[in-house]
Amino acid sequence: MIKNKFPKSERLTNERIITELFKKAHVEFLYPFRVMILYKDDFNESFPKVLFSVPKKNFKKAVDRNLIRRRAKEIYRVNKNIFLTSYLQKKIPSYLGIIYIAKEKVPYQVMEIKLISILDRLTK
Repeated sequence: MIKNKFPKSERLTNERIITELFKKAHVEFLYPFRVMILYKDDFNESFPKVLFSVPKKNFKKAVDRNLIRRRAKEIYRVNKNIFLTSYLQKKIPSYLGIIYIAKEKVPYQVMEIKLISILDRLTK
């Protein structure tokens, strides 16, 4: 059984790769998320490196941005095992940027449904 963790090794922190992600990535939209996907040939991890972002332009208070970011991370952490089935076929993306684009807070259940369907779409 897989442990549902989200360790630092799965977080995207490299500025060069983040810049490349914003410039060259394929973009998928499913309200309230915009997901940027970047594939690399030399990537051999079982899970992609992920970046979560909530724009300050839409949510002025850090409390609100942190709440949304925490919820998105939790949804990803619990449901990232979706990637394990496609890992054997080498169809997983190397890097993901998950950006919350809504201008208001969306309920957790709606966020969960949308993010799971995006992750599912990426593996097919």
